[in-house]
Amino acid sequence: MHYLSFTWNPSEGIDLGFFLIRYYSLMFVVAFSLGWFITKRIFSNENLSLEKLDSLFIYMVIAILLGARLGHVLFYQSDLLLKDPISVLLPFRTVPEFEYTGFQGLASHGAAIGVIIAMFIYSKKVLQKPVLWILDRVVIAVASGAIFVRIGNFLNSEIIGKATNSDFGVIFKRLGEDFPRHPAQLYESLGYVFVFLILWLLYWKTEKRNQRGFLFGSFLVLLFTVRFFVEFMKEAQVDERAEWALNTGQLLSIPLVITGLYFIATSSKKTAGLT
Repeated sequence: MHYLSFTWNPSEGIDLGFFLIRYYSLMFVVAFSLGWFITKRIFSNENLSLEKLDSLFIYMVIAILLGARLGHVLFYQSDLLLKDPISVLLPFRTVPEFEYTGFQGLASHGAAIGVIIAMFIYSKKVLQKPVLWILDRVVIAVASGAIFVRIGNFLNSEIIGKATNSDFGVIFKRLGEDFPRHPAQLYESLGYVFVFLILWLLYWKTEKRNQRGFLFGSFLVLLFTVRFFVEFMKEAQVDERAEWALNTGQLLSIPLVITGLYFIATSSKKTAGLT
């Protein structure tokens, strides 16, 4: 008996009879909706047109979903490009048989790269401000969204933690298991709460928002540091070559943390103006 463990066996979603609203999809709706309201407040504070916010929302949705999906396939499941290319961008799989799966397999590293590329285009075509200006602001919304994405992973019983080898932990019944694991998804989600709060306070309570690149750099350092350490408690998502080596998620986090440190270090030399 695992007296300190918690058995987790949720349904796949809210069954409306004619349609199933999956919890994971619902968490994405919450993440994007909250991100929109956060960014709206920031745009109002900066006296920017809400029409530009509407365009930003479209750029962000496409960048996050496309970047996260392609990132997962390239970093963790590259064989899918040859075995079932249709399933890379569509919520279906055709191998071994046709099945609706929803969008499964999204990588935060891919999402980060997607957002950077999208914001570069958005800043040039729509905002007419430096790309770091918008990145310093959207990362606040992105950090808030990351909280709910990891909650969605927990609801889906995916990206699971390692066995605790004790009475403590969560038993994921959907996986057909009877032993407790670390709720790594919730650890990561809690870490992102602090990332969001720090970025929020830096923007509203300090002048760091006027140091171009500081908030963006802080986001990269904070979020991917959380990701790096939580990975120690996760099951590997791909086969790793050696048990002692850092896993793929950690190796991908290191260059992003270094990039963030660079932007923090150089931010004092830039201001948040138009040029």
